[in-house]
Amino acid sequence: MKAIISERYGSPDTLILSEVPVPTPKENQVLVRVRASSINFGNYVLLSGKPRLARLVFGLMKPKYPIPGGDMAGIVEAVGANVTRFHTGDEVFGDLSSSGFGAFAEYVVVDEKILALKPTNLLFTEAAAVPMAATTALQAIRDKGKLKIGQKVLIQGASGGVGTFAIQITKASGAEVTAVVSTRNVEIAKSIGADKVIDYKKVDIKNHHQTYDLILGVNGSQSITTYKRMLKENGVFIHVGGESSQMYQTMVQRSWLSMTGKKKFSTFLQRANQKDLELMKELIEEGKIKPVIDSVYSLSDVPDAFRYFEQGHSQGKVIIEI
Repeated sequence: MKAIISERYGSPDTLILSEVPVPTPKENQVLVRVRASSINFGNYVLLSGKPRLARLVFGLMKPKYPIPGGDMAGIVEAVGANVTRFHTGDEVFGDLSSSGFGAFAEYVVVDEKILALKPTNLLFTEAAAVPMAATTALQAIRDKGKLKIGQKVLIQGASGGVGTFAIQITKASGAEVTAVVSTRNVEIAKSIGADKVIDYKKVDIKNHHQTYDLILGVNGSQSITTYKRMLKENGVFIHVGGESSQMYQTMVQRSWLSMTGKKKFSTFLQRANQKDLELMKELIEEGKIKPVIDSVYSLSDVPDAFRYFEQGHSQGKVIIEI
């Protein structure tokens, strides 16, 4: 089978399209013919090895997982002897980040516990946009943010994969959403449910005087003190992905900031979760959430897809069609 191989940390130029053996599923695994995948910030960390702290998980000197790709949508080709949830021919999707990645390939073996049936109203290219980004938004908002109906939420960086899902999940939860985006993304944010939109090209967020119950910093670009000023008492700021400097700032300052008042600050790392994926399937089939697709690349063009992704200007998800 064809697969993208990453043998060393570095730029997209290090990625190689190679021929490798088709994997064989073990007793609790499913062999999936991959139809589509997508790029997330975690994929970029696995490619670049930055921030260096991540190498403790992904491999100190070279990538621990030679075939990248976390999100996956495809068709079940074979099942292990103990698999009970899925059958040959099932259309499935899932997040492989907790089980060795491997989605940038024509086939992958996956533990049945991390898969869900694909939403019936999505194409494979659309379904591949969902797993990691949507569950990241869900877990940050629901589990870390403890969002309640009627609360006010600010989403910084609302036009990317996580941000577009965060807008829709927040609205579906009964809260008011303010999205912070650039001029070219204003209409996209409005079209997927943002109640208010701040164009940071025209408005300096430092001079914005509204306060919020929850601020989601997806690739947050402001200082922690700016976000603190914008939080209500008992408000919560959550850092999700993006600049390592923002992550370190949140990690270093959050204890002190939290001790000096009732406002809370935290970083967040998503965990693959089958129940959350099944919830996303339900919301998508009910029409409450939909993926926003920026562009679609072929497997052989994965290096170009990464070059585009690292520019940070995608409107929604960057998809790999296989």
